[in-house]
Amino acid sequence: MDNILITGCGGMLGKAAYEVLSKRYNVTATDIDINVQWLSWLDVRDIESWERYFCDRPFTKIFHLAAFTDLEYCEANPDETWRTNALGAENAAIMAKKYGCDLIYISTAGIFTGDGVYNDFDDPTPESIYGRSKYYGEKIAQTVPVHYVFRAGWMMGGGDKDKKFVSLILDQINKGADTIYAVTDKLGTPTYTYDFIENMIRVIDAGYIGVYNQVCGGDCSRYDVAKAIVEILGEDIKVVPVTSDHFKEYTAPRPHSERLVNLKLNSYGLNNMRHWRVCLHEYLKEY
Repeated sequence: MDNILITGCGGMLGKAAYEVLSKRYNVTATDIDINVQWLSWLDVRDIESWERYFCDRPFTKIFHLAAFTDLEYCEANPDETWRTNALGAENAAIMAKKYGCDLIYISTAGIFTGDGVYNDFDDPTPESIYGRSKYYGEKIAQTVPVHYVFRAGWMMGGGDKDKKFVSLILDQINKGADTIYAVTDKLGTPTYTYDFIENMIRVIDAGYIGVYNQVCGGDCSRYDVAKAIVEILGEDIKVVPVTSDHFKEYTAPRPHSERLVNLKLNSYGLNNMRHWRVCLHEYLKEY
């Protein structure tokens, strides 16, 4: 089996990446936060940290997951965000070119701004520090001869590593909330971690290098997701629709729409991403 290096593997997507990819590759899973025994330490901002791994073994692929994803943190800490999300991606590209590796880069729907539904060829116009830093990563990843860029939407999955919207709703339910407030003025396309990693493998096996939107079927609001969670769990909890102004703590710029469509995956016959409601039901059943 080929040797591969995964960065940022300690988070919710990393959990799925490790479980799926370790079945077909010799995986070296790394993160700056060593929170499980199968992780090794790597600071993607430090090029010498990278070099130590490549001195030890030959890698054929780099799966670059490492990034700051908390929008408020990114706005409050722009230098650290640029170093981690942009310089980290640049270091991954440097190593891929130096050692002849394929580079697989994980991007985000957050690079778009506006009210539309965006396909793979639409021009990104990111406003937030997070979105701008991730878009830079996309561009630098494309300088590697063999590159795959996959754009995710609203991520769900990860179990105890889940820190995103589904986890926030479940936390309120577990604390006995009788009312949950969720916004209707932010639209997106959920993305299940396991479907995301499995479908990445399909594209990589096909050898079709390039940039891909890769999200679950169907789009929705945060309110739709919260209401679906309550219905699936059979909870007697009221879900109240509100606008973003209801949550004063979220100050980072967020687009009205982060809805993606998998135009290229559909065109190549490589879209095995299921509908978000099916994936949510599966995730809640397992979690």
